[in-house]
Amino acid sequence: MKILSKCISSLEKVMLSTSFESLAEYNEATAAKNEKFNFQIAYTLPQTGRYKVSVDIASTLEKVTARAVGYVPSMMPCYDDHDDYVITDEPGLFPDVLEPISPNGFAVTGNRVSVLWITADTNGALPAMHHIKIRLRAGEEILCETVFRLNVLDAVLAEQELIYTNWFHTDCLCDRYNVETFSDEHWRIIGNYMKTAADHGMNMILTPIFTPALDTAVGGERTTVQLVDVEKNGDRYTFGLEKLKKWIATATESGIKYFELAPLYTQWGATNAPKIMATENGEYKRIFGWETDAYGEEYVNFLSQLFPALVDFFKKENMCDKVYFHISDEPSADHIDRYKKAADLLRKNIGDDFKAIDALSSYEFYKTGAVRTPVVATNHAKPFLENNVPDLWCYYCCGQYKQTANRFMAMPSLRNRVLGVQLYKFNIKGFLHWGYNFWNSQLSLERIDPYSVTDAREAYPSGDAFVVYPGNNGEAICSLRYEVFYDAIQDLMALTALEKKIGREAVIKMIDSGLSEELHFDSFPHDDKWLLGLREAVNKKLSEK
Repeated sequence: MKILSKCISSLEKVMLSTSFESLAEYNEATAAKNEKFNFQIAYTLPQTGRYKVSVDIASTLEKVTARAVGYVPSMMPCYDDHDDYVITDEPGLFPDVLEPISPNGFAVTGNRVSVLWITADTNGALPAMHHIKIRLRAGEEILCETVFRLNVLDAVLAEQELIYTNWFHTDCLCDRYNVETFSDEHWRIIGNYMKTAADHGMNMILTPIFTPALDTAVGGERTTVQLVDVEKNGDRYTFGLEKLKKWIATATESGIKYFELAPLYTQWGATNAPKIMATENGEYKRIFGWETDAYGEEYVNFLSQLFPALVDFFKKENMCDKVYFHISDEPSADHIDRYKKAADLLRKNIGDDFKAIDALSSYEFYKTGAVRTPVVATNHAKPFLENNVPDLWCYYCCGQYKQTANRFMAMPSLRNRVLGVQLYKFNIKGFLHWGYNFWNSQLSLERIDPYSVTDAREAYPSGDAFVVYPGNNGEAICSLRYEVFYDAIQDLMALTALEKKIGREAVIKMIDSGLSEELHFDSFPHDDKWLLGLREAVNKKLSEK
């Protein structure tokens, strides 16, 4: 054996400066018989040198995959006033992209640690102790062998009840792959990315009935991705919904269940209309945009004709309980009058058959009744929880970086995964994050290469804007952070399953047992062993007869 190796948990982040000796060995765990279990294997040479190696996997589990943990640069890993629960605040390279193993293998060197990300899919596996043997070889020479023992229990995770969305930026797929909007190739790529999202727990998708007015500079615009065809004839409009129907079919086939419609007004204030294209007198052109007063007669007239068309379409498709409207993202107290005016118009036209959601932080704003289903920042959740707001949703983004869960590259993976336990404890109905594949600079002033720019041009800490990378053949390449977040979703599903067996009160008691302070959105142990131990305890209880 010429290479040193050890199994480590999925919560380890192996930086380029991490020593092999400092990594805690993690050789055995349990899993339910319907989950995807992740762990890592660390490798290094005990002397200087370099091997190009191939990977062999042998296991009684049929579906075990290996990917290489690759490193990407960050010029802005944290805000300057970050808390103390980060790995580093220095710019550098961070482990994040999970690269398919090249036919040419990957390199193991003597001056740093190389890492493989291993995923064992237990679906269809018999309850038993399964051995996962990973060998590295150079030609016919075996350089090392590592074995992980995964005890698949006679227990199943509950179905996912959380409604979960990362904003799906359809235009970024056009831009990155240089394809025509809603061409056959664009649809193929959209389907690939939807499938990857659904495979990682995402069951709601941002649906661009019009090009989403999100992260766009005032006066600027993003590549048109408009599912609703509009024809304008004077002050009358007709709507073609064939593309919308195809979008729903593609998403449903991929595993998506819920659809959030792109906001009807611009972000941060609901002042203007989004970009809307239409055919008028044979010419395809923009008819609304930044120049449009959101509450002017012309746009109100347009919406008053659009709403009945959408309502009729969704009712015929039996989708009333699966469609959510957006008015404007992140309204503040200064916007209350405008926002309430928009909300009243929406409610008048869609009635109580559909829900509307928007991100906000102010409980006083919620009390006005303008937003019936608030999506609350995790660091502002307490007043909503204390007042027992029903069907509460949560979100985090770049602003939730002190004491809260988040998934920046510079944060430990526990800080990413703990959210699943938090969402369970506080009975959160939905979770939203804005960055599935935002491959632009801030305000979409330019397109970026996500492999070389991970912070939207030093606008947001790396890891906020996207969780997948573009693959060469229109495939989504997952990040380490996305896999860890799916571990959080599976933790939530395990806790939900246990609740059905022993009751909610007993499960919450398990969560808080032994903690010096009860778990909350801004309070949780900074200890991998605690979270891994909690999941093991839950698994044990689930499998008890």
